[in-house]
Amino acid sequence: MFGREELEERIQITETTVECPVKNCDKKVERQKGVFKREEKFKCPKHNIYISPSTFEYENELRNLLWKDKTDLDFFNKIKKVKRESRIARDNSEDALTWNVFRFLERNKLLCEFLQNLIHICEDKIEIIYWSYSQSQESVWDMSNRGREEFELVHSKGSEPDVIILGDKNLIFIEAKFCANNETIPYKLYVEDKYVSGGNGRWNKVFRCDFKTVAAENKKYELSRFWLIGSWIAKQLHRNFYLINITLSKRGENIEEIFKKHIVENNSRIFKRITWEQIYGYISNSNFSADDKKIIIRYFKNKSMGYDSNGILQHAFSIS
Repeated sequence: MFGREELEERIQITETTVECPVKNCDKKVERQKGVFKREEKFKCPKHNIYISPSTFEYENELRNLLWKDKTDLDFFNKIKKVKRESRIARDNSEDALTWNVFRFLERNKLLCEFLQNLIHICEDKIEIIYWSYSQSQESVWDMSNRGREEFELVHSKGSEPDVIILGDKNLIFIEAKFCANNETIPYKLYVEDKYVSGGNGRWNKVFRCDFKTVAAENKKYELSRFWLIGSWIAKQLHRNFYLINITLSKRGENIEEIFKKHIVENNSRIFKRITWEQIYGYISNSNFSADDKKIIIRYFKNKSMGYDSNGILQHAFSIS
């Protein structure tokens, strides 16, 4: 895995070529434009990465993952069978970041402590569901399917939280952001009717504004879907509901203020933002000590998030 220590601080980008970002590599490739492509003319033959002016992608996605023993890979391959889309091989992939961090917490039995420390939720026993794959059911979580059927027209475009944590008292949907922001809009406005009518008109119970205002005009379509469907599922399961938005500390600072204007919260239905830097702080300050901790700490410190328009390497996290 390449990070800040392995990458050039600045790469040369011309109208026709891009330098390989790996230190001391003299290879240049044809410059990509538009949609990222995995084609030989864009691949560094020395380091087996596909290069664009802003990022790169590993030929083998496993190079972007920290946890690759047999148990991890068997589990990861089961998730991939149900996951809607995957850019895990991309250096700036939020999916790879989510897997690396949350799988660390799960592997080391730190999830309950993490919830208590950062979200102030107490749970003794939980199940973590990645991209709707339930380990206990060995398939798409049945309640995810029920939620999609209740509110969404097209299953292939159905809602898929990055992480779901199911506890005895709480249901937590986690939407993780890395390079992307929270601005999303509906692919078609005709999807509105089912979102609004589903769950016996649940939209009007959990939102202060109409669908077009929240999802289209204010571009909070993704968060609004998770708030609607997640709170409905939690009600069926008799659990409190939390929608957690993870962002970088330097992005999304106002998302709570913005989104809370549109939603109806109460003691059993809460929206909260936390940052990747807070998660790093929890891990680095924890009493847990093992080789895995050293690996994840180095990962956070070494992580990059691509190059800006001037070819300058961007540090991922605001940590020392």
